[in-house]
Amino acid sequence: MRVVLILILGCASFAADTIPTVNLSLSAPNSPQQLVTSLNLVLVLTILVLAPSLIFVMTSFLRLTIVFSFLRQALGTQQLPPTQVLVSLAMVLTFFIMEPVAKESYNVGIKPYLEEKMSYQEAFEKGAAPFKAFMVRNTREKDLALFFRIRQLENPKNIEDIPLTIAVSAFMISEMKTAFEIGFLLYLPFLVIDMVVSSVLMAMGMMMLPPAMISLPFKLLIFVLVDGWNLLVGKMVESFH
Repeated sequence: MRVVLILILGCASFAADTIPTVNLSLSAPNSPQQLVTSLNLVLVLTILVLAPSLIFVMTSFLRLTIVFSFLRQALGTQQLPPTQVLVSLAMVLTFFIMEPVAKESYNVGIKPYLEEKMSYQEAFEKGAAPFKAFMVRNTREKDLALFFRIRQLENPKNIEDIPLTIAVSAFMISEMKTAFEIGFLLYLPFLVIDMVVSSVLMAMGMMMLPPAMISLPFKLLIFVLVDGWNLLVGKMVESFH
């Protein structure tokens, strides 16, 4: 016990000598460089706070999470796989799908800005361009036209003429529609299994036996035999242009 106490006190003394103190006081900047440093810190903190929302609305994460939720309901496995597992899988696949877009955004926007070769505004516009191009490629023209009509704007001639706010809004509703279409197709085979099991149970006079209890093993067996996760994930990834 004394040895542990001595080690703790020694580490505390070493930390006090080596770790710098953090000053959270607010004061007016003394130089333009200090102001730029403060603004950079505020910008980084803002990005960190908004990062989860940006990942949700500007990437493939939305479609993946909705489809995985439909799959779990179609299988009838209640809380299996757990929500945390499905969200983690959607995050991993989102990073895989968006990796080329993120690299392009870093090379054309973030990297030149860090090297002080362009301003905030130019870096933001060039860094957001790859994400906007990805969203427009995966958005229906009908959804884009809806928000242009709401804003009473003229039809765009190219991607650069589409405001980022309109691209994000149209992308979200387009992704939700696509996810619901995929969810409907996922439901069909499992719905057929439920109907067949219910009909067999009624024919045998076992109306008090819950059909879901009998159909669940058959649905799991068929999903495993056709290698459902491989097929679903492969087609989901390929569905993004």
